Amino acid sequence: MDDELPAPLLKPADVARVLNVTVTQVYTLMRSGDLPALKIGRKGVWRVSRPTLDAYLAELEAEARTRAPVIDPAPG
Repeated sequence: MDDELPAPLLKPADVARVLNVTVTQVYTLMRSGDLPALKIGRKGVWRVSRPTLDAYLAELEAEARTRAPVIDPAPG
């Protein structure tokens, strides 16, 4: 039996791996409020819930669908 439970809260490094960005970029997203996060304790340990990260990704995908496609002006 596997006793390892999935983490209910992700560390910034975990979020960075999912988004394929740097940890610094994740902190910037969290501090700006673009990516809702929990600041836990006096030292300010940041965590993001998996459902919050999934919702953030869904929002980015929805925004991407509304953008006009980028057309390369250089001939192929």
